[in-house]
Formats: sequence, C-alpha cells, structure tokens
Amino acid sequence: MLVHPRFDAVALQLGPVAIHWYGLMYLTAFGLFLWLAGRQVARPWNAQMGWTRRDVDDLLFFGVLGVVLGGRLGYVLFYKPDYYLQHLGEVLAVWKGGMSFHGGLLGVILAMALFARRKGWSFFTVADLVAPCVPTGLAAGRLGNFINGELWGRAADPSLPWAMIFPQSGSNLPRHPSQIYQFLGEGLLLFVVMWWFARKPRPLGAVSGLFLTGYGVARFVAEYFREPDDFLGLRALGWSQGQWLSLPMIVIGIAMMVWAYRRQSR
Repeated sequence: MLVHPRFDAVALQLGPVAIHWYGLMYLTAFGLFLWLAGRQVARPWNAQMGWTRRDVDDLLFFGVLGVVLGGRLGYVLFYKPDYYLQHLGEVLAVWKGGMSFHGGLLGVILAMALFARRKGWSFFTVADLVAPCVPTGLAAGRLGNFINGELWGRAADPSLPWAMIFPQSGSNLPRHPSQIYQFLGEGLLLFVVMWWFARKPRPLGAVSGLFLTGYGVARFVAEYFREPDDFLGLRALGWSQGQWLSLPMIVIGIAMMVWAYRRQSR
C-alpha cells in the first residue's frame, strides 16, 4: 500500500521568505504559457494576423489577473457562498486557500475579451491562440495539489497497485490519487490533443471549442475518482459540483466547434 509522503509545503526558505510548492507550480504554469504562446505567435498564420511576442507578455498580465481573481471569486460563489456571505472580509484572502478552475476560466475569458477589444481583434482570435497553452498550467496545478496532499480521491480497492493513503484525509483508507489522474488527463493528454489540433490553421473558434469540450470531459470523468468537498457532497444524479460545472463546458464546446465548421463551409 502506498502512503503519501507528506511533503513540506515550503519548497525553499530564504531567510524570512518562504517559497511554497504551490507558488512554484503557479510560476511554472506562467513560464510554460510564455514559452508555448511564444511558439504559437511564431506560426505563420498567427504572425500574419499581427501577433507579436509583446502581445504574449501583455496577455499573460491580463491572464494572471483573470486566474487569481476569477478563481477566488468562483470558489466563493460556486462552493461556499453562505460562508463568505457571513465572512466578507475573507473573500479575497487567497492565502487561506480556495480556488476554483471554473471561476478562473471565467476570469480568463473576461481577460481575453478585454485584451481582444484593446487590440481590435475577435475574441476567438485570442482564445484560439491561448487554448493550446493552458493544459500544461493545469498539469502544474494538479501536481501542486498532489505535493500538498489535498483534493485526494475517493476510497479505492486495496488491491489497486497505486491506491494511496492520504494521512491528511484523517483516515487510513486507500484512495485514488485523483490529483495524478487529473495531471495526466486534463493536463498532459489534453495538451497533446490541443497542440496536435492547433498545428495548422483551423476555423475560427474551433480550437477554443475543442479545449472546452476536452477539459469538460476529462474533468467530468476524473470527478468519479475525486472525493467530493465535505461541505457539498454529491448533487443531483449523484454527480459532484465539479461535474455539474463541467457539463455546460462540454455542451458549449461542442456547439462552438459545430458553429466554427459550419461557418467555414458557408
């Protein structure tokens, strides 16, 4: 039986400054975005549209704000609205934990819309360039979850070779290492699919539509192995909050791809 090693949350101590693993994962995610987006803007069809490396730097600034503010507000509204309604002073207390991917996604969408308006471009022009660069950041975030021993999985069959005990859960139950499932699914696998799909010009909106669909499916499946938040439990149909939030992503993503290819054929 595997046991989570309970890594020290602090990766590096520099005098009074403590650098946490999760912070390093955020820095890794942003660094990977800069590198991948730099390769994206160098593709001939993107360069012809006027994309430059300076645009990538500006887009990262907008994106960071969208991720942090959207992720926090999404957690507040989607997961614990009653608590934060009574503790308004903690709404922006990100250092106490609590971020939502779906909220972060909405924040990034707003950031991309503002950036597109500033440049005078279509929203999907920006979204299609950004989408293939996102999964590696998601992979880094899930790796941070695993190092911190948080967001552990549901109980697993003890005979499962990679079943793991997470002492942080307060029990000795063998569990699915769902953080690793998500690292592999919505991180590495989705990145391979997105990067392959974006290797040549696609109809406007198709790349971002595939991202919504791919992430939604990967997250929906992973939620069957992830322990639901104890303050929420399971919702209707036995689905988790994450699954209900992923379902609209799948529907919208498919609709976007259908619209994109029909628009091209016309």
